Amino acid sequence: MADATYDSNNIFAKILRGEIPSHRVYEDDAVLAFMDVMPQGPGHTLVVPKAPSRNLLDADPTTLGPLFAIVQKVARAVKKTFGADGVTVMQFNEPASGQTVYHLHVHIIPRFEGVPLKPHSGQMEKPEILAENAGKIRAALSN
Repeated sequence: MADATYDSNNIFAKILRGEIPSHRVYEDDAVLAFMDVMPQGPGHTLVVPKAPSRNLLDADPTTLGPLFAIVQKVARAVKKTFGADGVTVMQFNEPASGQTVYHLHVHIIPRFEGVPLKPHSGQMEKPEILAENAGKIRAALSN
């Protein structure tokens, strides 16, 4: 297993501290949701706890309830916003699973019948598209 020490300089910790900009869609005392800058489909959103957790395996159990309550709320809003047929919710733990950022995070991706997920290409989405999609999700969350 990789070094299981939480790195407070990971990119999501920097986003939480406001050191790196993000297109936020939801925030409360425990959780932040924001647009994935390398989306696998339109509306790809990430939900992270504010508590420092490397992944699901080391998270304090009290972190999980608030996190997954918001995952559900955001997933419903994303599905509605993009008129999706469903949503894929993914969460990776450790390198063998595909985890590349070592701060607990959940992916929410709207899905459409017959449309495959885009590969994780490292291609960044245009900021104006991310901002527009974030605004649409925020509007759905406020309804």
